[in-house]
Amino acid sequence: MGPDVPLLNDYKQEFFLKRFPQTVLGGPRFKLGYCAPPYIYVNQIILFLIPWVLGGVGTLLYQLGIMKDYYTAALSGGLMFVTALILQMTNLYAKQKTVTVERMQIQNTLTDEDEFEFSSCIGSETVKFIIPGKKYIINTIFHSLLAGVLCGLGTWYLLPNRITLLYSNIGGTVMIFVFGWLTICIGEYSLIINTATETATFQALDTYEITALMRPFYIFVFIAVDLAHRFAVNAPILEQTNQILHIVFLFLPFLWAMGILPPLDALFLWGMEQLLAFGLGGSPMSSNTKLLVMFLISAGTAIASYFIPSTLGVILFMTGFGFILSLNLSEIGFAFKHTMVSHLASSKSKNMHRGLRIQFGWREFIFYLTVLTFALIEASLLHQFAGFSSFSKGSPQAIASYILIILLIIMWILREIQRVYLFGVFRNPCYPKDVRTVTVFMEKQRRLMKVGVVRRILLTLVSPFAMIAFLALDRSLQNLHSVSVCIGFTRIFRMVWQNTENALMDIVVVSVAQMLVFNPDLWWNRSLDTGIRLLLVGILRDRLLQFVSKLQFAIAILLTSWTEKKQRRKSAATLITLNVVFFPILLTFIAISALLSSPLLPLFTLPVFLIGFPRPVRSWPGPVGTTACVCSDTVYYQQMVPSLAVALQSALAAGSLGLSLPGSHYLCRFQDRLMWILVLEKGFTYCGVNIKGLELQETSCHAAEAHRVDEIFEMAFEHQEHTKILSPNHHFGHILTPCTVLPVRLYSDARNVLSGIIDSHENLKHLKDDFIKVLVWMLVQYCYKKSKTWESPGSANKSNKGSFSENQRKAAVERSRPLREEDSFSVDTIEDWTDDSDIFDLEPSGRMKDRKEPGPLGDIPKVHVSIPGSVETQGQGIPQEMSPEDKLYRAVVLGLPAVDKGKQREALPRVEFSCSYSELLSIPEEWRTAPVPPSKVNEMRQRFPEEWYHFILSQLDFFHLKEKPYNLPEALMKDKALKDLYIHGVLSCCFGLFGLDNTVPAPSHVFRAYTGGIPWSVGLDWLTGKPELFQLALKAFRYTFKLMVDKASLGPIENFKELVNYLEEYENDWYIGLVSDLEWQQAVLKEKPYLFSLGHDPNMGIYTGRVLTLQELLVQVGKLNDEAVRGQWANLSWELLYATNDDEERYSIQAHPVLLRNLTVQAADPPLGYPVYSSELLHLPLF
Repeated sequence: MGPDVPLLNDYKQEFFLKRFPQTVLGGPRFKLGYCAPPYIYVNQIILFLIPWVLGGVGTLLYQLGIMKDYYTAALSGGLMFVTALILQMTNLYAKQKTVTVERMQIQNTLTDEDEFEFSSCIGSETVKFIIPGKKYIINTIFHSLLAGVLCGLGTWYLLPNRITLLYSNIGGTVMIFVFGWLTICIGEYSLIINTATETATFQALDTYEITALMRPFYIFVFIAVDLAHRFAVNAPILEQTNQILHIVFLFLPFLWAMGILPPLDALFLWGMEQLLAFGLGGSPMSSNTKLLVMFLISAGTAIASYFIPSTLGVILFMTGFGFILSLNLSEIGFAFKHTMVSHLASSKSKNMHRGLRIQFGWREFIFYLTVLTFALIEASLLHQFAGFSSFSKGSPQAIASYILIILLIIMWILREIQRVYLFGVFRNPCYPKDVRTVTVFMEKQRRLMKVGVVRRILLTLVSPFAMIAFLALDRSLQNLHSVSVCIGFTRIFRMVWQNTENALMDIVVVSVAQMLVFNPDLWWNRSLDTGIRLLLVGILRDRLLQFVSKLQFAIAILLTSWTEKKQRRKSAATLITLNVVFFPILLTFIAISALLSSPLLPLFTLPVFLIGFPRPVRSWPGPVGTTACVCSDTVYYQQMVPSLAVALQSALAAGSLGLSLPGSHYLCRFQDRLMWILVLEKGFTYCGVNIKGLELQETSCHAAEAHRVDEIFEMAFEHQEHTKILSPNHHFGHILTPCTVLPVRLYSDARNVLSGIIDSHENLKHLKDDFIKVLVWMLVQYCYKKSKTWESPGSANKSNKGSFSENQRKAAVERSRPLREEDSFSVDTIEDWTDDSDIFDLEPSGRMKDRKEPGPLGDIPKVHVSIPGSVETQGQGIPQEMSPEDKLYRAVVLGLPAVDKGKQREALPRVEFSCSYSELLSIPEEWRTAPVPPSKVNEMRQRFPEEWYHFILSQLDFFHLKEKPYNLPEALMKDKALKDLYIHGVLSCCFGLFGLDNTVPAPSHVFRAYTGGIPWSVGLDWLTGKPELFQLALKAFRYTFKLMVDKASLGPIENFKELVNYLEEYENDWYIGLVSDLEWQQAVLKEKPYLFSLGHDPNMGIYTGRVLTLQELLVQVGKLNDEAVRGQWANLSWELLYATNDDEERYSIQAHPVLLRNLTVQAADPPLGYPVYSSELLHLPLF
């Protein structure tokens, strides 16, 4: 589509223009889109101004000196509480009054357009429209009480005398009083009358009516500062803050309308995450529960350190708990629980979590215990014997600083040298060139793997101990019972293990600053201890990196809105000009966004930038991996994710993916598969990631962006032109920067056109003969496998010409009967036919196309249920099984003639075998009952491949028989009765699939036979009545077709041994079927080495073969711009949850080759995104 596709369609534009004024004013609906009586608007205005009127009464009484300020606040609050209760009771009364009528009336079509019919000024419809009411009674009371408190404190907050004391300006007092009460009215209306839809929406559903509390909460925050100023003595900072906040208070409606202030759920989650990461040295967590638990434990640790009486105790406490809290405690807890359960109930634990890999055992326990012991010993010894000297160029702490600087430089070099691009700009000359295969890549990367091992050792063991040495030698730890020391050092002692690379950077920066600035009177040295310095440097480092990343994102949008022709809208020049003119304002927006750690929101992904509300780093409220748009393509991601996780584990540990922090995004590409990786947690020797799989069915937008991704990776890893030293990255500025390639065990997908094979007359002429051979082999193998469960006939009574005893013969016949899903004939076993069916259609349809092969067979008793009203008759001397006629007509099918249920078919004559062991290979009796003429039997007897049949029998070993004659295969070959059984069985299958004629099958018939969609015939009707035989015949035909393709590709088969090798390989290593089969998905998950499927393109009229091959191949990995992803996800959340712009052709979902806009939308969590696969949190050990 063109670049000027509407941002919002006409209907959504009208909807947005109605919703946005409601959001600005806090809930009043003054733009309805249809004519409403005037009293609707008058009533809303009155209700909107009620808090101002009630507060004005109190204000007037205070200004006249009748009441004191706190009594004034109590009076206004009490009046507001009573008024709010009255309004809520009015709504309940209106609902009860009309509830009976609503149940009886037919739904009015007007309600679908959000249009109401009003009868009077205070009618029930009017009340319900203006005051929707609360879902829960407790919220009715609580919100009313909160409204009273808000009105009372708001009255106190905006008393004119109080404002005059702050500013000493009458004009300013009037402005703050008027617009301040406007802010309170907006908050009150949203709380008690009608909650407005907020532009800052985090949750898709507001189950507990939390949205109504958002605006009152922020009002209470401003009032709380004023109250602190009232009761504090000589606090000039509070006074200045209160003055500033009184002015900001007037702009709260603007901040609410722009969606800058977060909803309460996002606010508290973001606040805990920021405090945990920057105040307590932890890491963001993958779930809300883990975040809350870890925050409480970490805060408790910091508080507890305040009360420890000795400096040595503080050092040991901070070092020990810093190490313990940086471990993967959830996995350790799970491993401990699993171990305890296995000891208490070993039999039960075997069935529990069998598929999970326990990543914490005795080896890990000993490793962690050893590291902790050495860390405690080092910290205590250094602090005890060398921790009292001040910092100087020759002091022990300065020596530790020099070591840390060297470590930082070495680790930085070792990390960059493993990536394909240095700084994302120049190609790394040390990286292997022209990487295409796993063997070549692994051979060339051996040196880099050694570099990764060295870096891993330095990062895991050397750097933390060096940093602990620096911290233990600091003099600031001598100041006991200091809040700054407790907070700063608790944070850094944990960060040493939790986020080693960033901690190393922060300590090096602080130590370099100490070396350069020795002036003790400087504010940096006088007022701040080392812990607080490290805290400030850490925050500054994070915000600076966010600022640079956001600036890159903004510049990319600005430039591509003009350079990319498909993104060049009519308004592009105007928007670019405005951004250039107001560039300082844009930089201010980016700086505020970075300071708040909130996404930079490009409205509709245009160069119109807003500040998104702060939210957790994972961007979405729900638990990780619980939702995905599961489809048939999901299995390919399920199969490859375990291997990809192992490869990621090595890459993250070695550092070849760059600096990976919680919130980092990576994109992996292999053929048509795209994997989106999000880092959620990180700690000492572990990393928690979520892997999503994007759709394989490429739309035009998806294909355009995927093609650009392929170009970027090919330029980095495959093209030979990078022989130049430090050649530039031609895609610098793109949000995707290639990192490395990973060897992953997955399926490669090859699709070939079968023209010249399936339509070759020579190939088709040999198809039937090959089918007979394959079917004979399959029937013999089937009977041979079943014979392994039978009793050896060596103990049988051989007096009757060496045959089985009668009881053994009956048992063999019983065992040879095929097990069916339904013991009666059902019309569900054949293809659906209608009057509009075309027997010449090439595409299979109906149930036969989707028929699944039966599972493992066994002797399961069947219960036959009669049709109500029918009379069951049982002939004398007939076995308890139903006769074929009874089975055929047992199902009541419209159009079938009535048949005498008492009529029984004559039993087949007993087969006399010349070899007693032939019963072991006898095919079931029901498989020999096909209605074929004797002439066809004789014809099949001539076509039957007797030499092939003898060769198959000679390959059988019968090891499962305890007693057997040495010439058993020869005896079986000479048994003509057994051969006749196989002739009848083969003829029955050929009759069902090909009919009675001997013509060469057409390609369309071959395709239908392969897919199981053959048009109805008498033979097919009989064959589908034997489900197990039909599945064997279908399987044999598919093997035959694959054999035809292999013969055409690889050459003819020279002997029977080679043919058997082909068939055994098909049986063991291949799944040959259809992509739509359930067994296809099961084969992928079981990691069958090869899969083959036949397809047909009716538009082009060609047949295609698809082969999946399981092998270790190279998956390309690139790092995405984190802020570009967060910004686009923030716009997606705003656009779908607030503007409800779910148009599939909207502008913000169109292809953008630089921003990867379509792929980014896909990777969002449902319901806003639609990944076909999303893993649970994967814990990757990094040591």
